[in-house]
Amino acid sequence: MSRYSLVYITTANKKEALKIARAVLAKKLAAGSNIIDRVSSLYWWKGKVQSAKEALLIFKTTKKAVPRLIRTVKAIHSYECPCIIELPIGQGDPDFLRWLADI
Repeated sequence: MSRYSLVYITTANKKEALKIARAVLAKKLAAGSNIIDRVSSLYWWKGKVQSAKEALLIFKTTKKAVPRLIRTVKAIHSYECPCIIELPIGQGDPDFLRWLADI
């Protein structure tokens, strides 16, 4: 089992992504984050296909921190049912993984 994870989150906009990233980093629940603004999203919601421009937020973290990270995000996020998905990191640069483990 991997000790490290990426957490993939969509947000309403870059401002919300920055707010969430700052809160998660302030609690040391992730070593770092990336924000990709203006992602085109299509999805089913309440029986209809919807479309939106969103921001994508990706955290680099430890598997151990993921449950608290998810709770922190859900407390701040504007969506009724936010997309928060953990993706295990199978392998990576050992120097990077040591940095990630230091949170």
